[in-house]
Amino acid sequence: MLDIKFIRESPEKVKEALEKRNMSFDVDYLLEVDEKRRGKIQEVEEMRKQHNEMSERIPGMQGDEKKSLIESSKTLKIKIGDADFELKALEEEFISLMFKIPNIPEPWVIVGKDDTENKVLREVGNKTSFDFKPRDYIEIGDMLDLVDTERATKVSGARFGYLKNEAALMEFALVRFAMDFVGNVKNIQKIIDDKKLELTATSFIPVVPPVLIKPESMRAMGYLDRGEDEIYHLDKDNLYLVGTSEQSVGPMYMNEVFDEKNLPHRHIAFSTCFRREAGSYGKDTRGILRVHQFDKAEMFAFVLPETSRREHQLLLGIEEALMQGMGVPYHVLDICTGDLGDSAAAKYDLEAWLPGQKDGAGEYRETHSTSNTTDFQSRRLNIKVRRKDGTLEFLHMLNGTAFAIGRTLIAILENYQQEDGSVCVPEVLQEYMGGIKEIRR
Repeated sequence: MLDIKFIRESPEKVKEALEKRNMSFDVDYLLEVDEKRRGKIQEVEEMRKQHNEMSERIPGMQGDEKKSLIESSKTLKIKIGDADFELKALEEEFISLMFKIPNIPEPWVIVGKDDTENKVLREVGNKTSFDFKPRDYIEIGDMLDLVDTERATKVSGARFGYLKNEAALMEFALVRFAMDFVGNVKNIQKIIDDKKLELTATSFIPVVPPVLIKPESMRAMGYLDRGEDEIYHLDKDNLYLVGTSEQSVGPMYMNEVFDEKNLPHRHIAFSTCFRREAGSYGKDTRGILRVHQFDKAEMFAFVLPETSRREHQLLLGIEEALMQGMGVPYHVLDICTGDLGDSAAAKYDLEAWLPGQKDGAGEYRETHSTSNTTDFQSRRLNIKVRRKDGTLEFLHMLNGTAFAIGRTLIAILENYQQEDGSVCVPEVLQEYMGGIKEIRR
């Protein structure tokens, strides 16, 4: 949520940001509702003041004058009730409008209409090449009995899959690798030093969060006012299934205050995630690239506003270090304004090279993203930092993928495949898989 004071003082900046995002929203109407709301608040407060003054005077009066004042008090009380009703309606409309405004993109974010205008910042690692025509992960998974979507469809429907045998072991190896990496302060310090970020190195606190959350939590994180069709909702319990761990990690500290000395506060979360994949009809219908249920290790940070841009680079650096540790080629995308989610002020994506895609021609596909939501989510959640001088302000919140398990498995299977159909296990995962170096049948 944006600061209404900022919108009042800089409506043209908000309009410009909306134009950059290729979004339509009537800022002038919002300000009109806000003005009516503030006028009605003042009106109600003035009537309450008058009513209180009447109530104080009545006990000291007598006769007709007292009766007249009592009647006036009753009439005023009715007017207050009517005005309160009007104020409530204005407040509801005002809040609804405020929740529909997306975050302001940071000044350095590329202006573009959609994902076709994202910019490749760098390519890391040589695209994997083979002396044979590479298979896609679906064929590999079938040959090695690692992924079973046919039986999952029988049990659960389309866009589900069973991970079996070494694939199941590899999921937990990936989670352990990610948690061990970000749990080691030396690794964080190295990235900070390499990137000259001037940040405090702390380990990421591991957490397994709930996957069912209340509507107020999901709305505060910025996922209901646009994109609700993507989220599973349990009508009977009025709870939402998370589509990413950040949706339940951010609200952990709702209505709380951090001391400045305790920031940054970083988490690494693991959870199962659920997405309806609304609007993806016909896209990636086979396999486990685009599914309704998947597991994910997600980083989340609560930081001081003045450090959030550097924190964003740290999260990106960690994502790259994890990918480099896996030995998977990738490129980094700088996401343009038209492709930002509502909550994000800036965002980067990592896309892994998948050599088996497009009938062996290969292509890059997204495996990671990291977003700086500045104070957009913290304002909605009412999460603040107490400065050393005692003042309070909204802190900044950021998120970043450590591993989206299914997509990372795909990248491993396709990049580490061998001509005979077997797959080598990345060296960093072997210790977590009981020393398994190769998957073959």
